[in-house]
Amino acid sequence: MGRSNAMNAVDAGPANTGDRIFARVGAFLAAHRLSPDPAHYAFAYEVVANAGGAIAQRVASLTDGGVRLTTQDIALLGGRTVAGAPVDTGNDDEASALTGDADAHQALIERMMMQVDGFDDTMRLVHAEANDFGRDLQRSADSMRELGAEAGIEAIARLTADMIDRVRLAEQKLDTALRETEELRSALDEARGSARTDPLTDLPNRRAFDEAFAALHRDTPVTVAICDIDHFKRINDSFGHAVGDRVIRMVAQTLGSEKGPLVARYGGEEFAVLFEGVPLDEAAKTIERLRSTIADRRPRVRETGELIGTISFSAGVAEGRVGEGRAALMARADAALYRAKDQGRARTITAP
Repeated sequence: MGRSNAMNAVDAGPANTGDRIFARVGAFLAAHRLSPDPAHYAFAYEVVANAGGAIAQRVASLTDGGVRLTTQDIALLGGRTVAGAPVDTGNDDEASALTGDADAHQALIERMMMQVDGFDDTMRLVHAEANDFGRDLQRSADSMRELGAEAGIEAIARLTADMIDRVRLAEQKLDTALRETEELRSALDEARGSARTDPLTDLPNRRAFDEAFAALHRDTPVTVAICDIDHFKRINDSFGHAVGDRVIRMVAQTLGSEKGPLVARYGGEEFAVLFEGVPLDEAAKTIERLRSTIADRRPRVRETGELIGTISFSAGVAEGRVGEGRAALMARADAALYRAKDQGRARTITAP
């Protein structure tokens, strides 16, 4: 994979080493729409000042083709993100979808807090009504002892009728509270789902993929593939980000149409595929078949009819070893993907 624009945009900058690094840090922050917060600066400095390090290499992989890092990417790489105004908010479809998700989740949290407060008020009311009824009933019992049963019958009748009305009112309030609670539970279930779904492709996201992997029994035989769209930056530069997003969705739909494996958008134009109980050769053949299906298409720009050209991806496939963790397995698949890129792209390479 080539280095991203964010990492090499200012290589021809100031001659002074310190000034050049400072300029590259600024370019990195701007490219990834991060505010100039010390936490963001520290992460950017680690990337640009140690270009041969593991973090810089992984950033180069994730951002190849001009793709921006996500906050989850930064966190997984050991960095820290800070809330606040970014350098450039942008208005592409994916950013808008993410912003919309954040707003929806915040509204859901506020609604949940209101529901908790309302349910608490309802239970306090029911408790107060029960206490009042108990006190009134005790007074009526004392009156009957003093005046005789006949004198207290009328008071008991009035008290009973009043209590029935109170119970009905409390039941109505409880019914409303329970109904709202069920609606809230459904909304929370939906929110949990959206937190694990990529907004652009509707595929599971990296978090969902990692959680699914972690949930597997340790003895489950697994094979993983990492697929990366070739020359994606060229598509964005030639046709615009809207067309680039459509290309990502087309690849996502093709990969996601395969029954059996879990397909996730793992970052930018990169996808991860998790096979359970499928040997290496069979998984590689599946990925190669899907790659050929995409390459056979002749997509056009919707607005102009202009041919976009052949869409291809490179893939690395690795089979899990006994006792091997997810990180090590993904690293081997990623290394195979690098070899596919180095050998000319548009191919599937298996890890030894």
